[in-house]
Order: sequence, then structure tokens, then C-alpha cells
Amino acid sequence: MGRGKKKKGSKPNSELTQNIIRTLRDSKDQPLNYKQIASKLKIKDTRTRNILIKSLHSLALTKKIHEVERGKYKLIIDERYIEGKLDISAKGNGYVISDSFDSDVFIKSKFLGKALNGDIVKVYVFNRRDNGKIEGEITEVILREKTTYVGLVQLSKKFAFVVPDDEKMYVDIFVNLADLNGAVDGDKVVVQLLDWPSKAEAPTGQINQVLGRPGEHSTEIHSILASYNLPYDFPTEIAQYANNLDTIITHDDISARRDMRNTLTFTIDPKDAKDFDDAISFKPIDNNQFEVGIHIADVSHYLKAGSILDKEAYERATSIYLVDRVVPMLPEVLSNEACSLRPHEDKLTFSVVFNMDHTGKIYNQWFGRTVIHSNMRLSYEEAQIVIETKHKTIPADISLNTKSYDISEDLLGSIITLDQVAKILRKNRMKQGAISFDKVEVKFDLDDACEPTGVFFKTSQDANKLIEEFMLLANRSVATFIGSQKPIKPFVYRIHDEPDEQKLYDLKKLISNFGYDLDLKSRKSTAASLNKLLDDIKGQKEQNLIDTLTIRTMSKAEYSTQNVGHYGLAFDYYSHFTSPIRRYPDVMVHRLLQHYLDHGAVVDTQSLEDKCKHCSQMEYVASRAERESIKYMQIKYMQNHDNRIFRGVISGVTDWGIYVEIIENKCEGMVRMRDMKHDHFIFDQSTYSAVGQRTGTSYQLGDEVSVRVKSCDLVKKHLDFYLAEID
Repeated sequence: MGRGKKKKGSKPNSELTQNIIRTLRDSKDQPLNYKQIASKLKIKDTRTRNILIKSLHSLALTKKIHEVERGKYKLIIDERYIEGKLDISAKGNGYVISDSFDSDVFIKSKFLGKALNGDIVKVYVFNRRDNGKIEGEITEVILREKTTYVGLVQLSKKFAFVVPDDEKMYVDIFVNLADLNGAVDGDKVVVQLLDWPSKAEAPTGQINQVLGRPGEHSTEIHSILASYNLPYDFPTEIAQYANNLDTIITHDDISARRDMRNTLTFTIDPKDAKDFDDAISFKPIDNNQFEVGIHIADVSHYLKAGSILDKEAYERATSIYLVDRVVPMLPEVLSNEACSLRPHEDKLTFSVVFNMDHTGKIYNQWFGRTVIHSNMRLSYEEAQIVIETKHKTIPADISLNTKSYDISEDLLGSIITLDQVAKILRKNRMKQGAISFDKVEVKFDLDDACEPTGVFFKTSQDANKLIEEFMLLANRSVATFIGSQKPIKPFVYRIHDEPDEQKLYDLKKLISNFGYDLDLKSRKSTAASLNKLLDDIKGQKEQNLIDTLTIRTMSKAEYSTQNVGHYGLAFDYYSHFTSPIRRYPDVMVHRLLQHYLDHGAVVDTQSLEDKCKHCSQMEYVASRAERESIKYMQIKYMQNHDNRIFRGVISGVTDWGIYVEIIENKCEGMVRMRDMKHDHFIFDQSTYSAVGQRTGTSYQLGDEVSVRVKSCDLVKKHLDFYLAEID
């Protein structure tokens, strides 16, 4: 350390200087003399000790340290300490993002200070820049984001290591043999961090759970959940509590509500749905007007605030929809039974009831608790055939029970009328500047062993949009009803801020490669041109890519008490009211709405905001787990297609390879630069392309290429391709 010969007149050794500062920082308020510092730095030779003494004098003269008494020094703490969240890159360096600092602070891997990705840390910001970057060093880990990791056990005779799956976890975890919890070499496990001693190269941990052998389906799905610290079953005491709930609807329950059991009511849901949390009722008033009820499962009737079941639901905050299963927010006795608006059963609901006409004009609205009786359950496919044919017969190949049948004339008329109104509502939203995202969802046909046998795409048709428009109407009406009251009442809004201007200009530049353009002169022209773009790409090979790129330009929707409106929907007020079986914020909205209808006192805004942040974070975590499960199943599917050549679209270009999305199944993999052996390729960031240095051959974002499978790694969830056209 600092043992190189120092030239006359040169500055003190910079590495030694940093080590001195780090040592004094670690000593907190305890002053140290040069002997103590030398001991901590393991400096034993006379020459380096003399350099140390000179460095101490130089640091004192430049007021970086303070000589509190003769020969004893303390670090001068200045305003260059900030706190923030660490984001570690794939290369092992990091950035600290702080609200209190106007720029991200770059952290070289050697200055991470045992901090891990996502940790809240304290950073010393250097008084210099490297290549334009503000640099710093992490001096303290304030809060660990993660204390458990999923990984593979590597076992030796005297100890073991767990190699984490998380690519941003840059160090393996040491495990004593006594802490293996039955794991054997090669098992996939969940390991709990215990400690990271200051002089140890690796943290120590203990294995909490053995997930199974890597590559097995149940192991990999449970690994996805465990890596995000998400549950896959309910604790025994929660399940028992739920099973002991009294779910019988009493006369008192009904008498306290608006009784709408005699009004025509129906549900429209996916054919494989088990929890039906919304229903629609329809009743003609006269030739011009009719009554539409949007009825939502009254989860709050059963989910009592403060109960252990309520606390569990809040912690989960959302149901999780993995590729082969649902991890519900509520136990089945509620989600699939008591709260599910199943046909031919009385159900307790929270409703928004409108009097409206065929143009979508609302004459009256009512909010409150109701009791309903659904007359019919329809799938989206069944409702779609009614809309398309205007006929009451449901053919056998569409029917849920695989038999042809007729719906009633009243139901036929209500579906046709509601579809017409929904189209008007949607058209009006578009005129107001709403953005029409109809992104294609990838779905898999699975056999009994959860092996993928096929891929299909879920698209939104008129039946889906009918339900969507009336759910949006209910959500908007509830938020407007509360949000427009004076004085302002604390409430849970679903907000979506305006997109960043620079991201829109970057998108404009990207899509120009495909021959498209955006008009960014005003908010209205931006929305109109975005909708035109999304309409123009439908059915094109680049649709999924541009859909994804466009969504990435948008701000992230979240929950907040601070209403800024919803940019994507072009609503001044918006909330989530319609899915309390699977979203905790909807339960909060139900409780707040009833509280204000009962003229209750104003609630604590900060407590509500904290809950909003938690729910937003859990929604984000769940979406990441869902995407990872789709990626896993895509790789599993491609294992059986390693001899085929596929046409794909280049969906991304980096300095280590090009990403290709297969057109026919949306599976995305990478062609690594090192496998493109016909030339030496370099990433050109200005054109989003990989350019051959010898031939000038270019592979650009959006180009069509032919690929074949190189490797499918289910454990690391990597799918690699070769370029088939150069084989």
C-alpha cells in the first residue's frame, strides 16, 4: 500500500490518501495518530511510514483532516456526504441515486464498501470527476434491501458457498456446514445473510429453505417467487382464520344495503377465471335512458381492518399471476368463494350506479353498498360472439360448457347497448388525449406437467373493451366524487405523470428507423401521434418491439395521495375501485369511500401515503416476477425447437450482443458478439447497431434476421441464438 517510490515534488500517493481517509472515517470520532493508522493499514517499512506522515501533514494543510492534538487526526466531515439507493450494473460498478443530489454518483467496484444492489447507503462524494462522472465511495450501509438470496450450493469438505442467481449479487455467500439445513451439493436454495465481517471477502449466511434441483419446474417457479421474497402459500394461522370466517349473508346484511337482486346482472371474464370481482347490471328506465350498475365484490365486509388476514393482504398488496399459477392476495375461501360474484348466488357488493343514455351522457350517479344476484356468467369469447353476430345463440365451440345455448333477449339487448356506449366512451377518451395501449400478451398452452405445448397471443377485443370502459368509468367517477370535494379529503389515487420530454424525443428517433414519426409540438398532438403510431404498427413484425419501447417512455403508474391525474387515460381524477380481490389499494378505496359517505373524520394523510408507496412497490415486484416466469417458460418452450430456423426482429443492441425477438412466438434471446465470427462487430450507439469493422455489415434495431437456438439455460434464464444466415 503506497510502497511505490515517490518522485520529488509529486503529490502524496493517491491510493494511500484514500486509505487514510477511509481509516479515519471508520474510526468515527476517535482521533488516531500515525502509528495507529499505520497499524490498521499494515504499514511496517520505514519508507512507507514516512510517506504516511507526509500525507497526513498534506491532508491537514488542505483541510481534509484536522489535527485535534499534537500527532492525532480526525476526518473533517463536510457536505459531500449524501444518502441514496445503490444500483449495481452488470459490469460490477454502481450508481447511487439520491433525492438530495442533482446527479447520480458513480461508484467503482472497489469502493462499494460491502454494499449490495438496492441498499440504502451513505456516500462520500469525491471532489473530482472521471470522464464526466461524479464519483464517490460508499462509507456505510444504512439499510439492506435484501437479506435473502436464491442460489446454488457448492459444497466442499469443510464449508459451502451459495452462488446467487441474482446477476447483480457480485459475491458468493459462505455457509458453515452446520447451517446447510439438509442441502446437498448442487441444490437450489434460499440463503439468509447473517453477517459480513469487515475483513472477510464474503458474507456469511445460513440456508433457510431447500427449493430442489435446478431445472425442475417447481424448483424454478418457487425460485422466482423466493428471489423476490414473495409467498406461494398462506401461513397456517392465516388459512385457519380465513376458513373460520362467517360468510353467510344474513337478513341484517341485506337490509343495510340497496337490494338489486331483481335487476338483470351478469359477469364477463376470461374463460379460466375463478374469481369474479366485477359484475354489470342493466335496467331500462324509458326510451332514452337506462340504469347501469358496476358492482364490485365487497371484500372489506369480510376483511376487517387490523385483523391478521388484513395485515397479510396488505403485506402481499396484490395477487401475482405467474405463467402457470396465481398466488392470490386473499385465501381461496374469499377470493374464489365468498367474494367471487358467481352466478345464481346472492353476493355483497360495493357499487356505482349510473342513469345514462345511448350517447354515454350521465344524468345521475349513486355510490354505496348493495346486494346482487348474478343471472349469468359469460366468457369474453361468448360475449364477443354476441357483439359480432347480434344474435342470442352461443355456439358450442365458444360455449363454456361446450354446448350450444341461447341467452335471453334482455341479456342480448343489454350487451349490444353497453357495447355501443363503451365504444362512445372510448372514442371520447381518445379525443381527450388518452393513449391506446393494446399490447399483445404472450400466453402458453400447458400440459398436465406444466410443459409448454404451444404459444398464443391474448389480444383485446370489443368484449374486453366493453368491460374495460365501464370499469374505467367507475374508477374515474369514484375518484372525481371524492377528489372534487371541498375541503380536500385524503384519498388513494392511481396516478400517471406526463412522460419525460427527452424520452419522447429518443422514441421519435428510434421509430424513425422503421419509417414512423411523432408530432411532439403539444400534449394533444403527442397523444394523437402516439395513438396513430400504435394503430399503424398493428400486425407488423415490429409491433411488440415498438409497443414495448413506447411503454418505456411513459412514467410509471403508481398509487399516491397526491393527485396529479392520469396522463395515459387523460383523466384528471382516477383511482382503483374495481378489483379488491386482487389489489389491496382497491380495498383501501372501498373503506375510504364508505368512511366519507358516512361523514367520517379526515384520515391521516401520511399513513395513507406510506401504504400507497408499499402497494406501488409490491406491484412493481410482482410484475418483475411475472415477467421472469414468462421468460422462463419461453426458454423452456424453445428447448424443443433447437433444430428450427426462426425469423426474428432485432429488439435491442448492446456492446456485447444483439437481442432478437422471434416473430411467431415473441421469445427473445441474444446473439453474442463473440458468436458473430464472420466479422469483428462494434456497437454504434448513435445508430443502435452492431457494425462489422471489416465488411461494414450492419445489424440495426428493427432489422429482420434468421436465428437458431444456441443454448437454453433454465437456471440462469438465458436464451442464446446463432445468426442462422451466416452459418
